[in-house]
Amino acid sequence: MTTIDASARPADPDGTVAAAPRRTAAAPRRTTGTEPHPPTVAAPRRAAATGPHQPTVTAPRRPASRAGGPAAADQRPGRLTVAERDTRDSADNSVRDSMRRLPRFAQLPLTFLTGRPHTGQRPLRLTPTVHLVTATGSVAVGLTATGVALALSGWWLALLLPGWASTLHGARNLRMMVFHQCAHRNMWARKRPDQILGKVVAGVLMVQHFERYSAEHVADHHALHHMTLRDPTVQAFLVSLRLRPGMTRRQMWRQVLGRLTSPVFHARFLWARIRSYSHAASRTERALTATGYAAVAALATVAHAWPLVLVGWVLPMTVFFQVSNTLRLCVKHTFPAPWQTQRRGKAYFASLTNAIFIGEPAPASSLRGGAAVRAWARWWTRMLLVHFPSRYLVLTGDTVCHDFHHRRPMSRDWANYVFARQADIDGGHRGWPPYREIWGLIPAINLVLDSLAEADPDEFDPQRLAETSDRELFAAFDD
Repeated sequence: MTTIDASARPADPDGTVAAAPRRTAAAPRRTTGTEPHPPTVAAPRRAAATGPHQPTVTAPRRPASRAGGPAAADQRPGRLTVAERDTRDSADNSVRDSMRRLPRFAQLPLTFLTGRPHTGQRPLRLTPTVHLVTATGSVAVGLTATGVALALSGWWLALLLPGWASTLHGARNLRMMVFHQCAHRNMWARKRPDQILGKVVAGVLMVQHFERYSAEHVADHHALHHMTLRDPTVQAFLVSLRLRPGMTRRQMWRQVLGRLTSPVFHARFLWARIRSYSHAASRTERALTATGYAAVAALATVAHAWPLVLVGWVLPMTVFFQVSNTLRLCVKHTFPAPWQTQRRGKAYFASLTNAIFIGEPAPASSLRGGAAVRAWARWWTRMLLVHFPSRYLVLTGDTVCHDFHHRRPMSRDWANYVFARQADIDGGHRGWPPYREIWGLIPAINLVLDSLAEADPDEFDPQRLAETSDRELFAAFDD
């Protein structure tokens, strides 16, 4: 676990976290994006690779107030956070309900595409095993399609795109749902099977070792340190992507896209994935994993199947996987506003996570003639070419309802995430504030970037992270 010195936001005995330092300077003005890029803070020095590394967080330059005292009250008369301003209350289901103008047979596919059931929709009951089988099946279908494309060549090469997409989709579901729930010991709620499956998934996908991920995820991401410098998600934003409070949205997008198109970024990312797995794995686990990969290499050599291995598995599991990973990181949680000084309680933690639904309102039923044809043509084009890829390749599985997971991390109904979240809304969300949502991948990324732009630069100063390493930072992308 990350260590913090005595002056940096300690916890009271009752679990209250010291308030974040208040911002005294005016918030940075929104610019056109043509201004010079702000100076980049040098990345912290790399720690020695011996033993589990834990970054040290130094105190902010301004003292923090103790939560619960007079200075701890939110300094927000009439003010809204970015999330409150740019999201909508989930009690309003008008976007999804507008799609009920389509035939009944289209409603269930639309529910799983958008992540949102229409009002009164009857739930479809799924199990954890269904998600495991469909994810592995998706990988198998993708590899088969790629193999056919490479074997037949010519026009059959068009199968490469759906093959890559299917492989990536299955791998991301294995990582974001199966591996994640195993880390919470909530896949089947049986410790040993969950642990074995989590270790197998980590070795196959070459992501952070299961035991290390499980411990850090629960301790630093699902705890009082959520969206603080101790949270690996925050460290990934500040150090790996080099995003800063005060940057404009355009500058942040340029920075993210620059990373996604950088061979150096992807090479460091892949090497960090390998190290994050092997560093914490036991000697037996490393031997078994190496034996498995050696067997695949031997089989590929005997069967002359190296093109399939490289094109059908290595490519989607490196560059494509890491692009999806990074875009997913950019929508997970918003940063707290500088005046949110009360950093505890359900209202605060709920404010950091919103549902991200995929789609847009269907054309109005009042449209007629050519106007209706044009509107529906545009809607279908965007749903198929913009929203479907966003859902299938980035916001896979239950990531659209990540807010439900942070409210109910041990829910045994996680496999029915779409309907479980709606049931929680219908049941009055039991002691939590109302759910909020945003529609579309790009608006969701903009929401997070805007929240970072308005965050306190002292609180989220990467120079306070005295030491860290690529292995830890890139592992945080999958937190």
